[in-house]
Amino acid sequence: MMTILQTHSVAEEPQLSYAALPDPRARMAARLPRVLQPFLTWLTARPAPGEAAPGRSALGFVIRTLGWLLLGTTLSALPLVLADPPLLLWLLLPLGWLATSCGLGLFQVVIFHHCSHGTVFATRERNRQVGRMVSAFLLFKRFEDYQREHMLHHSPNKLLTEEDEFADFVLGLCGLEPGLPKRELWRRVLVNCASPVFHWKFLTRRIRASMVTGDRGHDWMSRAHWAALLGLAAATGTLPVLLLAWVLPVTVLLQVATVFRILCEHRFPEPEVMRTRDRNFVAHATAGVFPGKAPPELPATTPTGALRWTAWWAEMLTVHLFVRLFVLVGDAPCHDFHHHKPATRRWADYIHARQQDIEAGSPGYPAGYFENWGLFEAVDHNLGTLAATPRAALGR
Repeated sequence: MMTILQTHSVAEEPQLSYAALPDPRARMAARLPRVLQPFLTWLTARPAPGEAAPGRSALGFVIRTLGWLLLGTTLSALPLVLADPPLLLWLLLPLGWLATSCGLGLFQVVIFHHCSHGTVFATRERNRQVGRMVSAFLLFKRFEDYQREHMLHHSPNKLLTEEDEFADFVLGLCGLEPGLPKRELWRRVLVNCASPVFHWKFLTRRIRASMVTGDRGHDWMSRAHWAALLGLAAATGTLPVLLLAWVLPVTVLLQVATVFRILCEHRFPEPEVMRTRDRNFVAHATAGVFPGKAPPELPATTPTGALRWTAWWAEMLTVHLFVRLFVLVGDAPCHDFHHHKPATRRWADYIHARQQDIEAGSPGYPAGYFENWGLFEAVDHNLGTLAATPRAALGR
């Protein structure tokens, strides 16, 4: 769905019918109380019509990221360190994994990523220093290597080619191939997520990119960090706690989230569009991915309406909330805005900045913005575009 639609303020246009509202978020704004709108804006990563930007800062993201990690590891560790924890306390373990995974995703998608663009901290050197620590401690690719490859990813001449980090991940590590039936592509994705072989291959690739880079300072920072962490846990008898509360989220859980996050970031346009290698191609190769769905049209005062509203809230507060915390963290839903304006420092206000760019006519990008509602719908669509792509179009 193309989103070069001007947003409407329901309050300013009372004659606008509910059915005519342009997108699910506008329908939520029309049907639900004002007090719920900030939460729905965060959850869906779309603002209500006419909603003002809150003015978030990059430093705020850093603080919230650390907060998620502290919360997650604490919740996960509690049932593991107590001698005889009550059965209900074990429910904290999966909640802790989710919170920790959210923090790890924010480090990956927001802090590490935007440090490579030099837009988290005030100076280039501070962005570099933090980027190097994050890559060493969390087994990400050495910062300078990632930064160089990521700049190529933003080049229209490299995007969706064999030199592109996205294509290398999807076609190389994940083993997805153009021209295969979409059903087979889905099968490979799901098998990968459950496969110890895939996760070991993914992890060893991360270890090499973080610990065996030829940069002695970076390599030893990463090795020393993990050796000290594991050694201290072994010496204090807390190794099982460390493995379950920290190592599992850093490895398997982060890798599953990364697979789905990357698969929804880019689609493969028609070959004639890919050949242009211009901004029109970039626009068609990216799309916003928003957790959520349109609310029911029936009023909740009828029995059928009450059932539909209950089901809608249940889905929003389980499936879509989980997706927002586990996969589509930070500004990941607005990845298309990042490709339109990769160097902007307004990324911290990504929800409203993207909408304002739409309302301004998407300067420099005549094709505007595209969108998907729902993570799995987005992945399904993008796999469909890969299935429809001839092998020759990607040089494979």
